[in-house]
Amino acid sequence: MELFNVLTVQQARQTLSKHVIRREEETVPLLEGLNRVLSRDIVSLEEVPGFDRSTMDGYAVRARDIFGAAESLPAYVNIAGEVIMGREAAGFLEPGQAWAIPTGGMLPAGADAVVMVEYTEELDEKTIGITRPVAPGENVVRRGEDVMAGLTILTAGHRLRPQDLGLLAAVGVTRVPVLMPLKVGILSTGDELTEPNQPVPPGKVRDINSYALYGQVLEAGGMPRLYGIVEDDFDTLRNTMVQALAENDMILISGGSSVGTRDVTARVIDTLGKPGVLFHGMAIKPGKPSIGAMVDGKAVFGLPGHPVSAMVVFNLLARPFIESLDISGDLRKFPLRAVMTRNVHSATGRDDFLRVVLRRGEDGTLLAEPVLGKSGLISTMVKADGVAHLPLNKEGVEAGEWVDVWLF
Repeated sequence: MELFNVLTVQQARQTLSKHVIRREEETVPLLEGLNRVLSRDIVSLEEVPGFDRSTMDGYAVRARDIFGAAESLPAYVNIAGEVIMGREAAGFLEPGQAWAIPTGGMLPAGADAVVMVEYTEELDEKTIGITRPVAPGENVVRRGEDVMAGLTILTAGHRLRPQDLGLLAAVGVTRVPVLMPLKVGILSTGDELTEPNQPVPPGKVRDINSYALYGQVLEAGGMPRLYGIVEDDFDTLRNTMVQALAENDMILISGGSSVGTRDVTARVIDTLGKPGVLFHGMAIKPGKPSIGAMVDGKAVFGLPGHPVSAMVVFNLLARPFIESLDISGDLRKFPLRAVMTRNVHSATGRDDFLRVVLRRGEDGTLLAEPVLGKSGLISTMVKADGVAHLPLNKEGVEAGEWVDVWLF
């Protein structure tokens, strides 16, 4: 494959989307389901709520009995009962009657609305005057209004959020079928690298990418495993890759993806299985020399050695696989919109991702201030709140122009 016969980001994602990573299923207790991805649709077998219930403290009534009620001409009804919280409202509300009812209480049969207690006045122990009419269904949650029996409430591929746990609890689901998290092996290549706990002799730098990528994998819901620093040597890298592929679903290799004579990553990948390297090079800044590959059903990504580039490309290509999202779709859903504070040049024909700090302008507008610095400077990622996307069809942006910003 010719190096740097580059694809656009969207083309790279579409190429990868044709290959599926096999994922196993497991069933976990509901309280362990947060941030896990459903493997099957969830269908409710119950209605929620299972009865008509009040949303206010007040009186359950028949709406037709108090039509036209006003402060100057109250509608008078007899108090015939009281709903006790947590108990069935046994009995029937007859015409001209009302039952006292608390918030969340079950409406008695015959009632179709609730009058707030603020719009009532006590005439005697058995009679109240109602000073405001209500419509049928007012201040009431109907049976099945929240969830209907037989309804698919959550679909396969959905990542469970706190509110989803509440919904599942409401319908009595206490165990959920979820995808097993992807196991992700992380390698850093380069003879110039040393471990963070070692002294740094001249010509060496500490390994940054293994730790940054470890955090990104964990944040995305994957199970990261570090394989340490690997020499820029074909056999050494291949042996480590063979072990990592046997133990993981995805491999991230940082460094060794450019066109230098000692960068052997692409050649190693092509010896490990089919189909091998799918593309080598993307029309993107930072991250041009990135590699996307599939090896016998497992994803392999060769990420640039510069920390900023590696982290940006991870978010574009690897994260969607880990999160079990549609990698062929939008680059990132629901970005923030912000106004760029200065002119920024960009070459047409490539997607640029510019680190930015966000702040509020005097008029409340969200402003994006570029964080300047080379892609080898990890401190620029720490200072930034996210990256602004400059699409490939633009030659930069001018100060005052709106941009999409993806938060870290």
